[in-house]
Formats: sequence, structure tokens, C-alpha cells
Amino acid sequence: MSAYRALIVGRHDRAIGVIQLDCSDDDAAITRAQKLVDGHDIELWQMDRPVARFDARSGEMRRK
Repeated sequence: MSAYRALIVGRHDRAIGVIQLDCSDDDAAITRAQKLVDGHDIELWQMDRPVARFDARSGEMRRK
């Protein structure tokens, strides 16, 4: 299992919260992080490596 962080992104692209995720790989982490999108964007990181960003308004996900 790998440690991932889902950052809850507020105004001006500042992190307003963080959720720790233990997942087997990027795809599993993306699936879990996508469920966290609820009015705020989510950025998914593994250590210092950006994995994906989820846009709350459009519902789109971009891999980094």
C-alpha cells in the first residue's frame, strides 16, 4: 500500500484540508479521491508527486 494525500482546495487554490489515503496504486487512489469531490476541488498527491486534480464545477479530472 502506498500513502496518498487528497488535498481539499479552497479559494485562491489554497489547501483547506487533507485526507490521508492508503491505496495500492494511482488508479485506486484516483477512484477514492474522486468520491471526495463535494463543492471543492481535490488535488491528489503521492508524497511530492502530483497525481491528479478534480474540478468540482466541471466534474473533470486531470492527471498531472
